[in-house]
Amino acid sequence: MPLSEVKFTSHPVLKNLGLWKIITVLLYGVGIIGMSIPDLRPIFQFLTPFHLAISTFSLLLFHAGWNKNFIVFAIGTFLIGFLAEVLGVQTGILFGEYIYGPVLGIQLWGVPLMIGVNWFLLTYLTGNLAERYIANDFLAALGAAFMMVGLDILIEPVAVALDFWQWEGGVIPISNYLGWLGVAFLLQLFYKKAQFPKQNPLAMTLLLAMTFFFGVLAIIL
Repeated sequence: MPLSEVKFTSHPVLKNLGLWKIITVLLYGVGIIGMSIPDLRPIFQFLTPFHLAISTFSLLLFHAGWNKNFIVFAIGTFLIGFLAEVLGVQTGILFGEYIYGPVLGIQLWGVPLMIGVNWFLLTYLTGNLAERYIANDFLAALGAAFMMVGLDILIEPVAVALDFWQWEGGVIPISNYLGWLGVAFLLQLFYKKAQFPKQNPLAMTLLLAMTFFFGVLAIIL
């Protein structure tokens, strides 16, 4: 049977949208509390890769169509994002001079593997939102790329405070945001051109929860 015809099934509980929306809100809400309390923060820092993995798993549960094009997109986005970060860490090209801390888990060439997952997750979530409201492929990709930069603006101070990564001299360079825009735009064009069903009823909830999480922590930390 061709991969494009494979139908993935699961236990009804795993496909309960209302339940997963509640889980998503709780996951990020508890995360805000845990990261905000100094005595609990080390525990929640340790749990960060698992938090990201659960977010990705929940998104994939409600992905509308598993076909070879989606698999290529998912793996390709992971690799492009990850290798862009390797280039950034090893040379300072694209984003500026920075290094990753231990919080995000197992690293290869100085970059946590979960960073590739994060690039996939953010590309999917923002691309999904842009596609709902912008018909033109180029403009949708550009709009989603700017959304990703907006998210990075929220993420950066939180990531530094929690030792996800650190910038040389403690200053976030403008090259970081320009590099993010370039890589994000490339990935969003990939998203638009990849032929797979892009409906996902959990995507908006997950994107809002993530934005709220980093927005609140950017104020608190």
